[in-house]
Amino acid sequence: MVRQASGGEVLERAKRLVVEARTVDELRQAQAVLLPLEFGLTLAQTAQAIGVSVGWACQLRRRFILAGGMLDADLGRPGGRGGEDMMREEEAAFLPASFEKARAGGILVVGEIKRALDERLGRKVALASAYNLLHRHGWRKLAPDKRHPQADVAAQQAWKKNSPTSSSKSTARGRGKGRSA
Repeated sequence: MVRQASGGEVLERAKRLVVEARTVDELRQAQAVLLPLEFGLTLAQTAQAIGVSVGWACQLRRRFILAGGMLDADLGRPGGRGGEDMMREEEAAFLPASFEKARAGGILVVGEIKRALDERLGRKVALASAYNLLHRHGWRKLAPDKRHPQADVAAQQAWKKNSPTSSSKSTARGRGKGRSA
């Protein structure tokens, strides 16, 4: 005894889609629903008629029925920031305090940002989440500045002018003494 095909609730949508299909994939998806319900074909016969494997015909039917008559193309693709913790605007509002400290000559400590992020979200997050957050907002790991923020440039210049040009210990010029030639 053959099991009755499901999907009667989307049959009318499948009939319309057979006429309105813009691509071969859309047509196949509509036919995968229409042929078993309207003409009593088995899944194997349906697969052969639309030119796909039995497993693929089953997937096409199932996705169309579960989506309530929506095509795969209309549903969109997975990806993006579906699992995001905060919206971009919230992230941008969260970071300025740390950025100001770093701009004033301090060091941007990722561990502190991670702890603040844990507190803000109310749960522990990976350290990589803090690095990814910084990366999204244009920060990257930078080398230290060329000079210390509290350096006295005038004193450094005065030392350069008054210091001896060479050391007395470096007059040998690398010639080895006592070596056999």
